[in-house]
Amino acid sequence: MATQSPAPGTGSVYSNHTGFHSLDSNVPGLSQVILDQLNMSDYEEYRAAIEGKAKGVPFKDYKEMFRKMEETFKFCTGCSKLPQNLPGTETLKRCAKCINVYYCSKACQKDDWPGHKLVCMKLRLVAIDRLVEWLMFTGDLPLPTEEQWSKPSTEVRSWEDWLAMQIGLDARLDACLTSGNMETLWSSAGRPRPETDDLRDSVWRVQSEFLSRVLTLGDALQRFNLDPRTKPLTVHLVGASLNETMGARLTDYDELNLGRVYLSAYKGLYHQFWEELVETKEAARPDLVVGFHPGFHANPGLLKGWMPTLLLLRDFNIPAFFTVFSEAELKASLCIVQELEMNLLASGPNPFSSHKPEQVQSCPNKPLVYCHSQFLCYQGPLLGAPDS
Repeated sequence: MATQSPAPGTGSVYSNHTGFHSLDSNVPGLSQVILDQLNMSDYEEYRAAIEGKAKGVPFKDYKEMFRKMEETFKFCTGCSKLPQNLPGTETLKRCAKCINVYYCSKACQKDDWPGHKLVCMKLRLVAIDRLVEWLMFTGDLPLPTEEQWSKPSTEVRSWEDWLAMQIGLDARLDACLTSGNMETLWSSAGRPRPETDDLRDSVWRVQSEFLSRVLTLGDALQRFNLDPRTKPLTVHLVGASLNETMGARLTDYDELNLGRVYLSAYKGLYHQFWEELVETKEAARPDLVVGFHPGFHANPGLLKGWMPTLLLLRDFNIPAFFTVFSEAELKASLCIVQELEMNLLASGPNPFSSHKPEQVQSCPNKPLVYCHSQFLCYQGPLLGAPDS
């Protein structure tokens, strides 16, 4: 049966040209392998599929889809060789423990083990999650949650608080394990189905990644004492990933039961949105701007693109809340906030960090990170700072 199904996980990776082609700096030719396996000619076609402008990647069946997706992870973790660069009839062999990374020889695997052993078991979780994430596209995930919270939002300050209200969550997780699409997944994935407990944990991790940005937004509202019950609120979403901004749906935030909160997203730089729509009063001035993984710390080019937005938020005294993947990213972002003399209100571990580990595709032995694991929020300039 022919299918037009989105590839697993494409909504969460490489939503900009620079990020996509940076793969080649670690594994030369990897970006082209991804395009070839997805039957695409260039990055623009890849981007269109992520943004939902294309109908999907055509595959003969689900087995072909999962096989081709796995091909995009096939390169020697030790020396970065791609399958086509191996001599003769040699093939890549997968690590039997994590079932995630590949090696061209026993010698490469042995040399790489000191680094790989630090992340091997977590990469096993990533390999399972990468497949289970497909259930986000079939509609099996995210799972429904309780319609009404049994606590006021001011008392829901962590995952523990939220989970304590989810009376039916265990039953929903169990039902997902026996769904038709779950059966299709593991009959087509080309690898053994994990044990029930491992698979159940994976479903929760994928669920947590979706809910993480939702509950993080709710936490941001509380940190700035913004209450939609007292007046309608406008929240602008900015960031680098399509599924967190342009791909966000109003229903994504139903979990918060916010009432009168209006969400806006814009394809382009935020300061351009401000000039074209806010200043002309075609869009409402925000009560809060939330940036999911904006990445302005990553390199001078990205910081240059973000600088007008950062200064705009500071000078117009707009409450701003940003998330990052790791402590290292937070530290780099805080240096920029300090240099720009912003009034930092809080920063640190996000109580609603995703539970799903993320690997760097072209550098799988790098420490794994988690979506929205750290946050920082600021409003206006430091008292006593000179005018810009």
